[in-house]
Amino acid sequence: MPLTRESKTQLIERYRVKPEDTGSPEVQVALLSERINYLNEHFRVHRKDHTSRRGLFIMVGKRKRLLEYLKRRYPERYRQLIERLGIRK
Repeated sequence: MPLTRESKTQLIERYRVKPEDTGSPEVQVALLSERINYLNEHFRVHRKDHTSRRGLFIMVGKRKRLLEYLKRRYPERYRQLIERLGIRK
């Protein structure tokens, strides 16, 4: 399992916008990015795992939509997030 309860809690604390925040786009993108990174490492070993690859593509699409929403609605928060995560050039 890629995300333990403790690591998920740490990610939420690091990327939340408000003190009781668990579902903001920043938190969702951070959690998806962590899972995507885990699956990328998984595919280096298990090249023929096509079922999990489909799940990866779904997660990448969802992260892309969330980032587009942030970019359109809150451009400054978008820039800060991609800089902190290091996912765009």
